[in-house]
Amino acid sequence: MIQPLAYIHPQAKIADNVVIEPFVTIHKDVEVGEGTWIGSNSVIMDGARIGKNCRIFPGAVVSAPPQDLKYKGEPSTVTIGDNTVIRECVTLNRGTALDKNTTTIGSNCLLMAYVHVAHDCVIGDNVIIANAVQLAGHINVYDYAFIGGTSAVHQFVEIGAHSMISGGSLVRKDVPPFTKAGREPLSYIGINSVGLRRRGFSATTINEIQEIYRIIFLKKYNMTKALDIIEAEFNPTVERDEIINFVQNSQRGIMKGFGSS
Repeated sequence: MIQPLAYIHPQAKIADNVVIEPFVTIHKDVEVGEGTWIGSNSVIMDGARIGKNCRIFPGAVVSAPPQDLKYKGEPSTVTIGDNTVIRECVTLNRGTALDKNTTTIGSNCLLMAYVHVAHDCVIGDNVIIANAVQLAGHINVYDYAFIGGTSAVHQFVEIGAHSMISGGSLVRKDVPPFTKAGREPLSYIGINSVGLRRRGFSATTINEIQEIYRIIFLKKYNMTKALDIIEAEFNPTVERDEIINFVQNSQRGIMKGFGSS
């Protein structure tokens, strides 16, 4: 299952049933889970922790040192969950001691060709990141989010669960959960109703999420007033509380409604 033209450091930990194609390079401090396939000309560097049944396509570089002048060579990691697909020429940089010391990619994710994930990012489960998306450092992307191709995301941005970002977007502000984001500057353009229905959210829940975001984005309230109204008028639910907590804890501020100053 390991081609003779691949180089694998003797101390790398390779599980059973791993397929390693010719011209792969695997460094010393690497762990690869069962059933993973690693395509030709991939480089898996120190600190890589790769789960089971992953697929890493040709030209990918996993766990390269961070592109951060404050990085001084300290040990750190990139962790990839099970069943995740890393397509051609994706680059994943490991973490830094000044933050999480690791970069994390969840399970069942798809990172399409030429995606870059910088140091100390956290990508949740079931996330899709389309071609040539560029993530700066310290970004959190929550479960089931979708980021359209060639988008660029500013450092420290938070992208909420089940959200969807249009291709070619410049993401400078946080994107709340369950929303769709597009236009320039990036703005609220509705909720991700199609994605929510596909994932089993009820019509009642989807309608409630939509009403909550009408208050936040369309009613012209300041954010404190909007959250007070939401807490007063909507019974506590997982989705309501997730939205409130996301907005309250946003460090960069959330995107605006379309046409807002």
